[in-house]
Amino acid sequence: MQFTRKGLKAEGFAGFRPIRDLETMRIPQGTGLFAVIAPDGFQPRLLTKSNAGVFKKKDPSLPAAALAAEWVDAAVVLYVGRAGPGSKSNRGLRRQIQEFVDFGQGKPPGHWDGRLIWQLADAGSLAIAWKELPADQLNRAEAGYHAAFVEEFGRLPFANLVQARTKAGA
Repeated sequence: MQFTRKGLKAEGFAGFRPIRDLETMRIPQGTGLFAVIAPDGFQPRLLTKSNAGVFKKKDPSLPAAALAAEWVDAAVVLYVGRAGPGSKSNRGLRRQIQEFVDFGQGKPPGHWDGRLIWQLADAGSLAIAWKELPADQLNRAEAGYHAAFVEEFGRLPFANLVQARTKAGA
């Protein structure tokens, strides 16, 4: 797996829309994975305070040194997440990505995965790509992408703070 725009396209990812131009209604409603991708030549400018919403009265910001330590030089992929069906089967890519973007606009989230994205000064220039997958393949696929990224770069993508693992029997 190549963690480049071309590599993600070869893996079946689509979209590649800048966050600032994202049209949520064009995102599929099914389950799948999504990735946040830096544009060519992106240089991180770290904010001291995140633009993201507060979660359970917790500030999503990391101190500057901790945030800088998460940056992965030469990586285009900054985050890989999943969008499952939810307990009522009313979730999926469209809803998960919309909540992710809303979180970056200061709205309180239902979770705060990927929160480091919103501590980058030009987060709106980052692109989101998605890949539809059946719900029963999500855990294994996310864990596989995380493991492959760690194998290539020696660590998780910038905004992934926890490595996905497959559940026994999954």
